[in-house]
Amino acid sequence: MVESQSNQPTLVQHQVVDTRAAYLAATAALAAGNGPVGVDAERASGFTYSQRAYLIQIYRRGAGTFLFDPPPIGDFSELNDALTDVEWILHAASQDLACLREVGLDPVRIFDTELAARLLGIPRVGLGTVVENLLGIHLAKEHSAANWSTRPLPESWLVYAALDVELLPDLRDRMVDLLVESNKTDIADQEFAATLAKEAKAARVDPWRRLSGLHSLRSQRNLAVARELWLARDAFARDVDVSPGRLVPDASLLAAARVIPATRQALSDLREFNGRASRNELDRWWDAIQRGRTSTDLPPLKASNDTLPPPRAWADRNPEADVRYKAARAALQTVTDELEIPLENLLTPDYLRRVAWTPPEPLDAASVAQVLTHLGARRWQVDVTAQLIADAFVEIPQVVDATSDLGS
Repeated sequence: MVESQSNQPTLVQHQVVDTRAAYLAATAALAAGNGPVGVDAERASGFTYSQRAYLIQIYRRGAGTFLFDPPPIGDFSELNDALTDVEWILHAASQDLACLREVGLDPVRIFDTELAARLLGIPRVGLGTVVENLLGIHLAKEHSAANWSTRPLPESWLVYAALDVELLPDLRDRMVDLLVESNKTDIADQEFAATLAKEAKAARVDPWRRLSGLHSLRSQRNLAVARELWLARDAFARDVDVSPGRLVPDASLLAAARVIPATRQALSDLREFNGRASRNELDRWWDAIQRGRTSTDLPPLKASNDTLPPPRAWADRNPEADVRYKAARAALQTVTDELEIPLENLLTPDYLRRVAWTPPEPLDAASVAQVLTHLGARRWQVDVTAQLIADAFVEIPQVVDATSDLGS
C-alpha cells in the first residue's frame, strides 16, 4: 500500500473470487505470498437473521488482494490449510472469528489491531481513526453499515472492502514497533491468544427476555404472550433470513402482549402493531397470541440468573461490596494512568465486580489472584491487579474504624 500525495491510499488491484476454480487459484497465490495476511469479513447485521460472512477479504504481500464470495465457494478448508503457519491480522477479531470459523477459516495465530490500539492507549480505536493516526492515511468508512448480502455488490463497496485489508500489514508493523517501545509485547501476545481461545457464548436460557421493554409487563400472562410472539417472529426470521426487527419491531410485539387482543380483528386494528410483516403474516401473530393466552407454562416475572445488580444499586443492595468496588476501582485507575491502558482492558469489569461482591477468604493477593484466574483473567492482568485489589479491600475496615474514632 502506497500513500498518495493527497493523503489517500492507492488501491492495490483486487480480484473478486466467486467460483471454486478461482478460489483454488487464489489459495495458491496467497500460499506463495510472503508475511502475514490481512483478513476481514463483512456481514449483513441488521439486515439478515444469520451472522454469516457475505464477503471475506484477504491481502498478502506478494500475492495481492482477494475478495471471496462465501456462499458459492462453500468450504474454505484448503485456504485455511495453506495459511495455517501464517499470522492473521484482523481488526476487532472477536467480531469476525465466528463467521470465519463457520466456513472453515480458523487461524492459529492472530494480531488484532483494534486490541493493540487499546493496549497502546490510543483513545479512538476504529480502523479508520487508527490508520489515520499511525499511518497518516485517510480511510473512508462510508459502507461499514451496508447490506453485504446484496448481489451484485457495487464496485465502490468492493474498493472499500479491499482497502480494509490492504492497510493491515503496514498497520501491524507500526504497532509491533510501538508495542516493543512501550514494553507491551507480552501483554499483547496474551490478549491475542485469549481472543483466539475464547469460547462462544452459551445460548441464553430464555432468549425472548431480550425483548426491549419487557420489564414494563406486569403479569405472567402478558409475559407468556410476549414469549410466544417473540418465538414466532424468531422462527419466521430464521426461515426467511431477515433480521427480526425488520419484520415486526420489538415495540409492536410489546404492544400486542400488553393489550392481548381478544380477536384477530382486534389485533389487526391495533395501531401500535406495525412492521412490514405485521399484516401479511397476521395469522402467524394471532396464533402466537392464542398460544400465550392458553399456555399453562407461565414464565416467572423475573428471570433467574447469576447476573449481579448494576453498581449504581450496590449502595442499597450491598453497601460493603459497594465500598470495596469503589476502593479497588480507584486503586486500579492509578495503574491505568501509568500503563496507558483503559480500565476495561486492564481487567474485565465483570471480574472486578464479582470479586468485590463476594471477596475470597482469606483476603489476600493469592486468593484474589486465584479468583481472577478462575474467572478468565490473563496472567499479566492478575500480576498487575491482584495485590492492588487485595490491599484496597483490606484497607477499607481501617479507614472506617479511623473515621469512627474521630467522631467519638
